[in-house]
Amino acid sequence: MGVDRSEHPVLGCVADYSGTVGIDLYWIPLGAGARVVRASGRAFEALSAFVHRRPRCDLYHSALVAVTAEGSFGIEMAPIPDDLGARARGVVSEGPVGARAAGRVRLFRYEIRRWRSGIIPDLADAVASPVHLTSDSALAQQVLDLVPSVPTPTWGRDELHAGEMWNSNSVVSWLLARSGLDAAAGPMPPAGRAPGWDAGLVVARRAR
Repeated sequence: MGVDRSEHPVLGCVADYSGTVGIDLYWIPLGAGARVVRASGRAFEALSAFVHRRPRCDLYHSALVAVTAEGSFGIEMAPIPDDLGARARGVVSEGPVGARAAGRVRLFRYEIRRWRSGIIPDLADAVASPVHLTSDSALAQQVLDLVPSVPTPTWGRDELHAGEMWNSNSVVSWLLARSGLDAAAGPMPPAGRAPGWDAGLVVARRAR
């Protein structure tokens, strides 16, 4: 079943999207539309590469687009832009950023979205994407059904003892592992790294 991209702003961001029912994975360069995020990400990666004595990598933020008979859904973790539009953005849960106590302030909370016809910022800048993970409509629905169950520990911390911090990439990899699609994701873009990806896999495999 095809989907008309003109009616779905998420899909319209990617000119060559096929509109096929299923799940697509996108690798978005960290800070593609925000200089501060891009600069802080590069500083983080430079320090990490120095500590672990490895070459620097390009950092990526991952997101999913699910297409079912009901339409398209953007799935990702993102900052909370306001206190007014949670329902409109398809928000299913929230969590703290940096420190659990700081989560009382909106600036230090994140939200997990399952946004029908929603916009994923900077999707057009995605690299080596989309990665079409499945055309199985039942699996696509399973991923959507799992979104409210994603753990919401503190962003940037390892509260779940997974070996690395929890972040947006953890949300995506957790969903893929719980639905059995993690192997279909394949390798990351060349010279790329997605901090937090392994944390999602570890936590999801515990549940399985």
